[in-house]
Amino acid sequence: MEDIATAVHQFILREFLPGEDPDELTASTPLITGGILDSIRTLKLVVFLEEKFGINIEAHEAGVEHLDSIGQIADLIDSKKQAA
Repeated sequence: MEDIATAVHQFILREFLPGEDPDELTASTPLITGGILDSIRTLKLVVFLEEKFGINIEAHEAGVEHLDSIGQIADLIDSKKQAA
């Protein structure tokens, strides 16, 4: 699951937080409630996750309950990969 978190961490830094200190973005940093992800950025993240990990994220999963931190995202992807 570390590989998932690392890939998501790198994507968020590259796409949404260029130039920011990588150490400031932790597994529990709030992404949606913290204002890093808005609706367009969340959609871009979902597309990345689906393409990178070969999963399908349902509309009800693309919100604060599943995508508000790198830890939550990694858990969601891991559970979907195990269910496949």
